[in-house]
Amino acid sequence: MDQKYIKMLAAMLDGSVTSLQVFFLTLIFAIPLALPIAQGRLSKNKFLSGLINVFLLVIRGTPLMLQLLVVYFGPGLFVRFLVNKGYDVTFKWDRFTAAIIALSINYAAYFAEIYRGGIESIPKGQYEAAKVLGYTKSQAFFRIILPQVVKRIIPAMGNEVITLVKDTALVSVIGVSELLMVAKERQGALFSFVPLFIAGVFYFVMNWIVSIAFAKIEKKLSYYS
Repeated sequence: MDQKYIKMLAAMLDGSVTSLQVFFLTLIFAIPLALPIAQGRLSKNKFLSGLINVFLLVIRGTPLMLQLLVVYFGPGLFVRFLVNKGYDVTFKWDRFTAAIIALSINYAAYFAEIYRGGIESIPKGQYEAAKVLGYTKSQAFFRIILPQVVKRIIPAMGNEVITLVKDTALVSVIGVSELLMVAKERQGALFSFVPLFIAGVFYFVMNWIVSIAFAKIEKKLSYYS
């Protein structure tokens, strides 16, 4: 194999690793973060639920690319403002960290609304039955309600996770060298469509694996039907 293609494959492998890291770290942070957001949205405290609702409107109503730029450049601009005001402040922001924070917040907002829909779909009678059986509110939620919610939200969660696979490409806007960014660079250097084709195959295979995984999870949880 030509040396230039060997270098291309090595670079794209590194880009694939970065894309996978972005994908898994986003899920690790976004999935648990979405639960308190959903609970806040369902809170009887009007101030808290209103605040969460505004947060969700902002996150879901603005492009993810814009959010990446704000998270990456925003803190630096704020520190520069403080320095201009005479404060002795230093700041160093990592591109990869900024990407994970922005994606985690964005997907937590979407997951939270999925959770909320799942929680509200559970009949109120189940809460009352749990209370009669002597369960506390937290015990009823985690032992009775949550397992049923998980079953009901699996299809919607699967769609969002598939979207996340593709959205990992957006982190290139702040200079994170993920797969698609590497593919574009190699395409320009080699004057070949092969790097983009390989990137497309990677995203397809990743989404195929995600689809199979969620189908198996849904089948495993079918006893809640």
